[in-house]
Formats: sequence, C-alpha cells, structure tokens
Amino acid sequence: MQKLLISLGIILVIAGLLWPWLSKLGLFRLPGDIYIEKENARFYFPITSAIIISLVISVVLWFFKK
Repeated sequence: MQKLLISLGIILVIAGLLWPWLSKLGLFRLPGDIYIEKENARFYFPITSAIIISLVISVVLWFFKK
C-alpha cells in the first residue's frame, strides 16, 4: 500500500508540473467526449479521455507490479 501511495503521489506531482504542456495536447477535446453548451449552463462528460487515462494508468501500474 505504501508503494502505491508513493507512486500515485509522484505521478500527481509530475502531472501537475507538466500540466501547461499537457493541456495543449487537446486530451479533453477528443471525439467521443460529450460537451453541451446552453445559454446558462455547460455540461462536459469526457468519456473517451477517461478511457485513455484509465488505460495509461493501468499500464503504468502493471509495470510497477512486475
């Protein structure tokens, strides 16, 4: 459990430091992400982005497990 928490902390710090660069990739504007904008409301549901992030995290954790 300690290794998992330390790994997640390191990943979050790295993602935070790289956020300006990562935001330019357009990760949260992929086809399949639902974005609805009305006059007074906005709704955003990143289905495709969530799947890609989940796959990346799964692969990273799989490498740490080995």
